[in-house]
Amino acid sequence: MSSVSHSLQLAPEVGHYCGLFGIFGHPDAAELTYLGIYAQQHRGQESAGICSVRDGHVRRHASLGLVTQVFDKKTMKDLRGEFAIGHVRYSTTGSCNDANCQPLLVQYGGGQVAVAHNGNLINAAQLRRERESQGAIFQTTSDTEVILHLLASPQFADTPDPLGAVLHALRGAYCLLFIFPDRIEAARDPLGLRPLCIGRLENGAMVVASETCALDIVDAEYLRDVAPGEIVTLSEDGLSSRMFTEPGTVRRAHCIFEQVYFADPSSDVFGQNAHAFRVALGRQLAREAPAGADLVIPVPNCARCAAIGYSEESGLPRERGFTTSHYSGRSFIMPTQYERDLAVKMKLNVIREVVRGQRLVVVEDSVVRGTTTRGKMGALRKAGAREIHLRVASPPIRHPCFFGIDFPDQRELVATNRSIEAIRDYLEVDSLAYLSLDGMLDCAAHAPGDYCTACFSGKYPMTLTEPVNKYGFEHSTTATRH
Repeated sequence: MSSVSHSLQLAPEVGHYCGLFGIFGHPDAAELTYLGIYAQQHRGQESAGICSVRDGHVRRHASLGLVTQVFDKKTMKDLRGEFAIGHVRYSTTGSCNDANCQPLLVQYGGGQVAVAHNGNLINAAQLRRERESQGAIFQTTSDTEVILHLLASPQFADTPDPLGAVLHALRGAYCLLFIFPDRIEAARDPLGLRPLCIGRLENGAMVVASETCALDIVDAEYLRDVAPGEIVTLSEDGLSSRMFTEPGTVRRAHCIFEQVYFADPSSDVFGQNAHAFRVALGRQLAREAPAGADLVIPVPNCARCAAIGYSEESGLPRERGFTTSHYSGRSFIMPTQYERDLAVKMKLNVIREVVRGQRLVVVEDSVVRGTTTRGKMGALRKAGAREIHLRVASPPIRHPCFFGIDFPDQRELVATNRSIEAIRDYLEVDSLAYLSLDGMLDCAAHAPGDYCTACFSGKYPMTLTEPVNKYGFEHSTTATRH
């Protein structure tokens, strides 16, 4: 009899955003950029793209699909150059379609420029309306295109530092890579909401990436993070830097959800290893919410680190309660509900012999909508689990995110207007406990005030002037949602 049964048919919990990679000063820049975005495929599975420079000309290839699907030997040969930028995308503004694939490449008064963006601009609608009223024509429904229109506008192009002036006008979360015929420019928003790091190869080539796992894959040495409010230039003159906002005038607000959930466990994010942080969360969770049980099992994949910490702190043995297919991809960043449901159905199975008759502590990293978690708990119950004590290694998510995480509708959040007991009843578990906000922040490397905890606390690092809608730029007659 097979030890694996009870395939899960579940909805996704949360979507992701994007991954960036850039390299200057290497004859195999395009190939290394391919590796860099491949290492960050977990940050976006909708599309992939690379722009490179050869003989003073920017070349581009981008399409829907995974990195391995988008590029072949011919396209990589066409992209050969000495510097390049790359992007993997999950759409947080605009649909999943060919027009929105990044990097976006345009020709304007200053020549060629391409941009790749990780984050979400909360004033993009206002900026777009202003440009359209002046006759600008937009080719995409992505907030990123607004940045290119600002760069081409005389209002900014005629200033001493056009890029700095443009960035100063943006509000929201953004890490950006620009490629010009002679240089790469990397920038990070003044709050430092999203991660962006700098590395160096043995031959002196400089690298910029969203996560340090991308530096590892190309054997680059980590140097430092791009500072909040900083523009870093990579060119024949080496690395130079300038600030587009006054240092210290805006507080830091690193997205704590990067460390809780999104970043690869091998990455160092905001100066702290993601795996070590999550193990610490698990330890703290065991101290705050012990449970009388026989086994600790994680919900794959991100909760494995927290389950290690919970097991070590509680003294309960850790087991593997689910199998995970390595071929189905990450369901939560797939573009449609149908694809997500199908991917999770193919991805997770319960190991019946492990869970039958056992009192389980099930460790989750987070619970957002609750639909996926409820399905997993039901599958464990059907497989014969005697008791299920769900422990969540982060606080209840009660508030929407407008800075790049795709759960902007508060009505979708299971913790909105529900008590812990009501959530427990909905998830159909014997007990439920979340890590406290203070407990989570105690595990972080920086002071509590250096993090954005808005999805947990409701305290946003900036004020929203109008509603943010992922599909707000799309007209009903032309919107395409894949």
